Amino acid sequence: MSAPVFTVVVLTSAPPGLSADAGGAFVKVDGRECLLRSVELFLNRDNVKQVLLVVAPERIEDAKARYGAHLSFSGVKVIAGGLRWMDQIIAAGAKITPESTHVVVHDAARPVVPFSDVDTLLESATRYDAVALATPVRATLVETDEGGSAMAYHLPNCFQQLLTPQVFSKATFTKMVESKQEVHASVLRLIDGSAMNMRVGQASDASLAKTCLGMLPKPKKNPLTNPFEEAQW
Repeated sequence: MSAPVFTVVVLTSAPPGLSADAGGAFVKVDGRECLLRSVELFLNRDNVKQVLLVVAPERIEDAKARYGAHLSFSGVKVIAGGLRWMDQIIAAGAKITPESTHVVVHDAARPVVPFSDVDTLLESATRYDAVALATPVRATLVETDEGGSAMAYHLPNCFQQLLTPQVFSKATFTKMVESKQEVHASVLRLIDGSAMNMRVGQASDASLAKTCLGMLPKPKKNPLTNPFEEAQW
């Protein structure tokens, strides 16, 4: 079997279940936006052929002005998508390079991902059609109605928190784009992810994210491919 080739799609919209403007992709953590830190997770990897950053149409010009020059030096392309998670997946689907065999989808508001988790995810891609990081739920869940009133208890051992990045075979990703729907949960192969893989929702989360980033193990560094990587944007 030939080695997999990955396209990475980094989405700035909020995942299903959150309002479209609930993302923290543009929140700065220790002086740099989450979206830049999230993109960096996939740079300098030999098996990553393409990285796409998807931004809502009304923010595309500002994003290109702010980050376009830095991102282009690392081969990252900024493209316009819709406001919703699936809209941005569909927009990216039209830009996937033919050489790619798999597509990684990552939430730009999740900058705190150990490199070892990304390594494990990519290594699992050849064995399953869809793989996602997940962590256990460590407290009892309470189901509420639209007004916030408690309705029922749910034990934590029946649930896991679904994280990103996630990786799909190209065929599975294409089906998702064509159907405009997430893959069914039964298709996903879940692998253990770090509990520090938090989602930054607003500026008040930046301090905790900074602390978590400082606790992550440092990846082994490959030789720099261009002088701009050393500057760390």
